[in-house]
Amino acid sequence: MKNIKLSILGLGIALIGLSACSTNPESVLTQSGLNPAAFDTVINKKDVKLYVLKNSNGMEVCITNFGGRVVSLVVPDKNGKPTDVVLGYDNIAQYADTVNSPSDFGSSVGRYANRINKGKFVVDGKTIQLPTNNFGHCLHGGPSGWMYQVYDATQPNDSTLQLSIVSPDGDNGFPGTVKATTTYKLLSNNTLDIVFEATTDKETVVNMTNHSYFSLNGDPSTEGMDMVLYVNADNYTPADSTYMTTGEIKPVEGTPMDFRKAHAISETINDTTFDQIRNASGYDHNWCLNTYKDGKGDDTTVAASLYSPKTGIFLEMFTNEPGVQVYTGNFQGTGVSCKHGVKYPKHVSVCLESQKYPDSPNKKQWPSPYLKPGEKYYSHVAYKFSIK
Repeated sequence: MKNIKLSILGLGIALIGLSACSTNPESVLTQSGLNPAAFDTVINKKDVKLYVLKNSNGMEVCITNFGGRVVSLVVPDKNGKPTDVVLGYDNIAQYADTVNSPSDFGSSVGRYANRINKGKFVVDGKTIQLPTNNFGHCLHGGPSGWMYQVYDATQPNDSTLQLSIVSPDGDNGFPGTVKATTTYKLLSNNTLDIVFEATTDKETVVNMTNHSYFSLNGDPSTEGMDMVLYVNADNYTPADSTYMTTGEIKPVEGTPMDFRKAHAISETINDTTFDQIRNASGYDHNWCLNTYKDGKGDDTTVAASLYSPKTGIFLEMFTNEPGVQVYTGNFQGTGVSCKHGVKYPKHVSVCLESQKYPDSPNKKQWPSPYLKPGEKYYSHVAYKFSIK
């Protein structure tokens, strides 16, 4: 959960108009065991629901328009058993409770995913000050970022969901009115395809991502670092003890950051002689993808993958973005009961967040996150599941 520190203001925004969730026992449960009625409520005068996507292969994805969150993602394991491979809660009350159960589980993060140094950046010669909610930095758009807002939802068919949001000028300090969409499509080849788009009426910064916590082992009650990770990257961006990128780009060669040859995360995650792992209590870093060259990302080539030897479930990630943040659930293990009452331990899951590099607004040498009027932000990530 990246130790998100949310303000009382953020709590107030999230909970305005929250009605009691229905727990109608006659509701039809999803394949993942969710009760859609437990997500049927009103927040900030907007209807919140659980939307279900399906394909002909038995894959199911459940998404709530509160924060554009993937709540469950069911794929068959090597024995054909339907397996939910993402973390989350099974009711809207916990997602909306930013004090007792704060999380970015499965969210469509905006306006700016990851961190901005001290919450400051410059637009058109003017210094913008954002709220700081994580070790003195602005994380994931601030304390009331889009993961705590209600998206407008349209579901044209059983495999597509389009979510839209209008972020007003000054929202969490960001300039410009931004109109953004997140489109989820469940493809016939067991791919969850996600497209983020946005426009603005003033120059601003935009960096959207999906923040699903993948646990492919089929048992989120136990540590999962035996999962095998591959990252198609020769370099990464080091971070200091406050998780802020230093501005350097360093090679992975000869370090625990080298996943160019897939291996179990457990082989390197405990190497505290390496300062990056010691500072983060695991992995919480951005890799510079080899699939991004000359200002363009190749979203037809695998950027990263994750595999569970226990279930045989294999996840491949594709993106047009320059970076991927790999996060190994270092701040989990809080004792909070989550989906189906399970208490997630530390290092049970892996996030693969497509993104611009962290703090790119302040590091002009990196791919730019700036968006101007008349331009269109476009970001694509696809998570393809199979059996290996």
